[in-house]
Amino acid sequence: MRLQPYRGVLLLAAIVPLLAGCGSVGRLKAIGKPPKIEPAETPVAPTVTPSLGDQAQYGRDPSAMTEPGGSASLFRTGAGAFFHDQRASQVGDILTVRISIADSATLDNKSSRARSGNDSVGLPNFLGLENTLKKVLPSGANPASLLDTKNASGSTGTGNTSRSEQINTVVAATVVGVLPNGNLVIRGHQEVRVNFELRQLLVSGIVRPQDIARDNSVLSSQIADARISYGGRGQITDVQQPRWGQQVIEAVSPF
Repeated sequence: MRLQPYRGVLLLAAIVPLLAGCGSVGRLKAIGKPPKIEPAETPVAPTVTPSLGDQAQYGRDPSAMTEPGGSASLFRTGAGAFFHDQRASQVGDILTVRISIADSATLDNKSSRARSGNDSVGLPNFLGLENTLKKVLPSGANPASLLDTKNASGSTGTGNTSRSEQINTVVAATVVGVLPNGNLVIRGHQEVRVNFELRQLLVSGIVRPQDIARDNSVLSSQIADARISYGGRGQITDVQQPRWGQQVIEAVSPF
């Protein structure tokens, strides 16, 4: 049976799964299109407890506390008070995260090792049997120097690591949870698309209410269990990445 007419079809069937596994199909579909922006998440609404005055006027049913013109009152349920602390304190509140990262590290390592040894074994006299030993040993052997070994080894290693990172930006985050001890769980997500390049900024962690400044902001260095991701995707990022064929060769090459 001749498979000559079907050789191209078989070759295409073998290449398509390979391209799909390496993400080439996705890049081909994105040609001429800007990267998609993810839809905004549904905001977390805080639980508002009716005040004593509202309960006395409208009863225990929160749905009864909606009347025409009620939203015009400065002292309605959930409204910000004049003398109340406006810093984030409950689920749904927003605070500003000031990300300032300027890390630099330099590591220098150097090690050196050397070892040498010398062993010499002889049998000049052995109960008068050294003459008999000469008959057993090959001709010209000297019992006084039966074994003489020397060895030497040495190794030297050096290493140098240098790293420098600097990020300065500001992002708004939302309080998504309040821990039993009062600490706030925050999460912020920002996307900016310029032409065909999308920049993403993600921040999450735990903040103490005492660390929130008067302007309702907190430093990134004061966020516990912080997760900060700053990156992007698009044409510029795609050009900076090596092709999948080169990555495969670098992964399997033993040299």
